Amino acid sequence: MADLRDTTMTSPDAPLLRGEGLTAWRQIADALSEEIGRGQLAAGSQLPTEAALAGRFGVNRHTVRRALATLAERGLVRATQGRGTFVEQGQIPYPIGRRTRFSENVSRAGREARGDLIEARTVPADGETAEALGISPGDPVLEMVTLHRADGTPISMARISLPLPRFSGFESAYARLASITRAFAECGIEDYTRLSTRIGARGATAEEAARLDIAPGRPLLMVSSVNVDADGECIEASRSLFCADRVELLVE
Repeated sequence: MADLRDTTMTSPDAPLLRGEGLTAWRQIADALSEEIGRGQLAAGSQLPTEAALAGRFGVNRHTVRRALATLAERGLVRATQGRGTFVEQGQIPYPIGRRTRFSENVSRAGREARGDLIEARTVPADGETAEALGISPGDPVLEMVTLHRADGTPISMARISLPLPRFSGFESAYARLASITRAFAECGIEDYTRLSTRIGARGATAEEAARLDIAPGRPLLMVSSVNVDADGECIEASRSLFCADRVELLVE
């Protein structure tokens, strides 16, 4: 059961109200939220450790953990396994137009972009993928799951489908180059454009939340898209999941 009252004496510089119907963890969450809002805890900065916060507020670490979880649910902080808890850096403007490039959008916002390959496999195209790529259901496609970061913070993850055999080995190029655009260039695609885009929203599953360093249920923006080469041939169908607290989609 959650810690509803912490009777440990608090430190003099950060007194908690006792016996007034306010739980200790909520007071801590509100105090840290105010510090984030005032810039005392700057965007991208690391919060003190649970032990340090417990000492500051005169509570146990379970109470601090509950407060941090509340801040994560509000989208104010993110907890990174093995590294600590960080203040969220705010939304990145993310234009979606005829030439949408993750690296360019993130770099334009003054952040460093990187893509990581999570999984790659050959699968038969289902009906939706076949229609998007202009192939027959059951035709082989390369399916990749990727994770995209800005300054190390996960921004989005995507499930990408490419027709085979045209893009055989694409996953190796992507894993090495960490960029869809550069991987396409290595496959002879110097330019490509967006044929269609659909945007929706839903909550993050537990698995998606773990990969994106967010709390389960946090809002995700779903962007389904199809890209074509210079000859108008479909080369990629993807479904991307963006952290709604970290990007602002701008449809051009």
